[in-house]
Amino acid sequence: KYYKDLTAYDGYDGGSAYLDLDDAEEPYNGGITFTACPPGKRFFPMELLSGGEKSMASMALLFAMHSFQPPPFMILDEVDAPFDRKNTNSLVSYLSKLHFQCLVISLKDTFFSHSDSIVGIYKDKELQSSGTLSLPLKRLGEESKARAGHRQEAPETEVPIAEGAE
Repeated sequence: KYYKDLTAYDGYDGGSAYLDLDDAEEPYNGGITFTACPPGKRFFPMELLSGGEKSMASMALLFAMHSFQPPPFMILDEVDAPFDRKNTNSLVSYLSKLHFQCLVISLKDTFFSHSDSIVGIYKDKELQSSGTLSLPLKRLGEESKARAGHRQEAPETEVPIAEGAE
């Protein structure tokens, strides 16, 4: 279910993934095999999938394990590095539906353009320490919408420049 939801995009169904016991008769004697089939492809061993496909499968497994007892927040450090734009958009969309906070470290604009806020870390060479900058995108978006709502058409008493030039 998690892999299918995570890999669905533009109204198309996502892929499928399975966990299988290596030894179903004596499960404690064997391991577990994780198999993923990206959308529109056939099943391959995990080692034959691309880096982005493996990462997407890993994210689905992580979310499935955490669904048993959801954390209050999660930290994801550049998990989108091997993703193309489509997979990054799918992950952003999926994360926005989760019911816990998620701190994502990313260098991709697709991620931070959908964030509630951006935090930047920099090195202050003079003080020999790190500093932080914070940009509350969600609040800025709300303020921008509020300002746009207050703007109205020009009052009827104003004469447009084109008319006065005639």
